Amino acid sequence: MLKKLNSQNFESEIAASTTLVDFYADWCGPCQMIAPIVEEIAAERTDITVGKVNVDNDASIAIKYNVASIPTLIVFKDGKEVSRIVGYRPKQDILAIL
Repeated sequence: MLKKLNSQNFESEIAASTTLVDFYADWCGPCQMIAPIVEEIAAERTDITVGKVNVDNDASIAIKYNVASIPTLIVFKDGKEVSRIVGYRPKQDILAIL
């Protein structure tokens, strides 16, 4: 299941399990291209949490994690960043960082 993350739930969600976070914006073309892939991963991988952060609505989270370009996908384990992909990538590249 894909979770909407925001400033109220972000820290608790990334602390709870391995979490793939998609930093995106509604107006971003590459973000729209990668969204179905992220949704597929969320449906297939029940062992991880998959969430999305809209950088326009929650810029403070993007700033905290130095998200300068979107889409940016970050994998967190135990609340700490362990890997990152910037820009559109195919599904196999995203799965490889998990």
